[in-house]
Amino acid sequence: MINNWLKYTFYSLALVLLLIMLKGGWDGGISGDEYLHYDQSVFVYDYFASHGKDTSALNTPVTYLKYYGQSLDNLTTILIRWFKVEDIYLFRHLSNSFVGWLTVLVTAFFAVWLAGYGAGILVILLFAISPTFLGHAQNNLKDIPFALGYIASIFFTQRFLFNQNKPKNRDFILLIASIAFAISIRPGGLLLICYLLFFLLLYFLFQYISVFQIDKHLLKNRLLQSFLISFVAWFCSIVLWPFAQQNPVLNVIKSYDMMTQYPITLQQVFEGKVEWSDFMPWYYLPKYMVITIPLIIFVGLTAFIVLSKQIIKNGKFLHYGFLVFSILFPIVFVIYEKSNLYGSWRHFLFVYPSIVLLSAIGFSTLFNYLKNKYIVSGAILVTLFLAFHPAKFMILNHPYYYLYYNQLVGGLKGAFSNYETDYYYHTIRKGSEWLAGYLNTNKQETLPRIAGNFPIAWYFRDQTDIQTFYCQYDQRSQKDWDYMVVANSYIPVNQLKSGLWPPKNAIHVIYADDVPVCAVLKRESKFDFQGYDAFKRGDIPEAKADFAKALKINTQDELTFYNFAAAMVKEGKNDSARYLLQSALTINPGYEPVLMYLGNIAVSQGKSSEAIGYYETLIGYNRKYFEAYVSLSKLLVEKDVLKARELLKTCLRISPGYRPAIRTLADTYRTSDPEVAKKYDQLLNSNK
Repeated sequence: MINNWLKYTFYSLALVLLLIMLKGGWDGGISGDEYLHYDQSVFVYDYFASHGKDTSALNTPVTYLKYYGQSLDNLTTILIRWFKVEDIYLFRHLSNSFVGWLTVLVTAFFAVWLAGYGAGILVILLFAISPTFLGHAQNNLKDIPFALGYIASIFFTQRFLFNQNKPKNRDFILLIASIAFAISIRPGGLLLICYLLFFLLLYFLFQYISVFQIDKHLLKNRLLQSFLISFVAWFCSIVLWPFAQQNPVLNVIKSYDMMTQYPITLQQVFEGKVEWSDFMPWYYLPKYMVITIPLIIFVGLTAFIVLSKQIIKNGKFLHYGFLVFSILFPIVFVIYEKSNLYGSWRHFLFVYPSIVLLSAIGFSTLFNYLKNKYIVSGAILVTLFLAFHPAKFMILNHPYYYLYYNQLVGGLKGAFSNYETDYYYHTIRKGSEWLAGYLNTNKQETLPRIAGNFPIAWYFRDQTDIQTFYCQYDQRSQKDWDYMVVANSYIPVNQLKSGLWPPKNAIHVIYADDVPVCAVLKRESKFDFQGYDAFKRGDIPEAKADFAKALKINTQDELTFYNFAAAMVKEGKNDSARYLLQSALTINPGYEPVLMYLGNIAVSQGKSSEAIGYYETLIGYNRKYFEAYVSLSKLLVEKDVLKARELLKTCLRISPGYRPAIRTLADTYRTSDPEVAKKYDQLLNSNK
């Protein structure tokens, strides 16, 4: 009777969570990578529709998307084309939400298989208060489906391994499908084949240690079955993957190698400063996980560790060992490899189902272990208290779940300006929809031009009289726009800390936990743009006049100061230019073009020490501003040639093909060692 009640509760909660997750997908915005992956899925569709004649899907030198299987993107686009779906992104989001729910359901069934329906119920409840996972389930068609393939493969691998009898055909098929699905999303799914073979051998090793013999017939059958599973899964994984179909073995392996050394790097806010993703500290990934996963999950994990003897005493050491390994191995591997990581820990969402599973088992065991009803009641109250923080955040900040930070950093308020917030541009939707309503109510005399620091055309698709375009926030004064929708991404950290963002011309601000995450701006004047246009035309007097007018209206745009300074330099007024540039630094102390310009002006005035200071400051803010390395080395070479050379070599370690650094390094050897200079000249010629 109790078991039936638990079963009904299990399925009821699963259904409720499905509705909640579909609602999240319905309300979710377009994610940062979504346009690119949708476009690639269209290329894939055209590839198959043209029987391989349209090869756009194979030509992705900028995005590298040919190396992704992205099967859910591709399958969703096939359905969109077949059924003529008009709201493309809504359909994609609902599809992804359903896949996210399947991830929860598979994890819950895994818990039921290991420890009963009580543990399965806890899995569902813990997922229900997991903001990061639920946030990405709205629109992340890469990391969420990969999480499904990953946890499903681990589950069915265990059912395959630990079934003393012949594995059921259903489990056999589901294991193939799970591994194939994981690989078809990302080539990292190849690890699951390695897991299968590794744990198969480990299983029989434990059997030998336990009874000092091995069932050789069973070992032979399992090995043959494992190779068959791997072979079939590998080739099923490339059904919707054009690049892999060109060479089903080598190209899949090449894709895996590409993903482990992903060439695209981004600047991210971490611990209050901006750093490149390939230079993050080793603890970037674990720290992000620790500060964004609800504390209740860690309490469950602690219970699992403390009560591990009770948990594994029923002969399930390998079961749980496999789960622990599936969490730790990928994390340790990327730390060891010093992999390029960005976007919080979204690329590692695939380990989260296993984490939730272990946490749920920990809670289940704890509640069963505690006998005193008062202690049990106290434990439940503590659990509910810990669940309140993430639950409250999601209720009050729907649908921006993925912005969640836990109490260790003071929630989202504490994380603001210290860590990334809307790095995936979810809030752009609400800002754009608000602006669309505003423009409907407040009719414009002229055709409005709307900029966004993320593409916004989709949100204005029904308003053909509106022009939209992409514009970086720090380039806004050089573009012709009337309104701008800006998500809190790539905003200078000091502007966030000092309250300069949102700027004073914001007419609407979207908040999450009282933190501004998106702003709609209305342009106060176009003198800044007109000044820039005049400057480009060479009309310096007009440019100066327009810039002066612009700064009387808005003194919060560092680029206007920069352009005004450039106009002053054209007239030889370097001191006036220096004043304007230093004014820009009060707005953004790390603004790279200004620091570079100040250094160059100092060089032109013979102020080497001052120039060195500006160049060093610039490199401190952005270690990939390579022009500063060359300029700085030229100032150092006379006094300290070894330091100048080391500076240039540092530059070349980061960017081996940077020609100005190679040329300048060769010049440092012209007199002292012509042979070395000749080698660098040859390298320079080879990089043409």
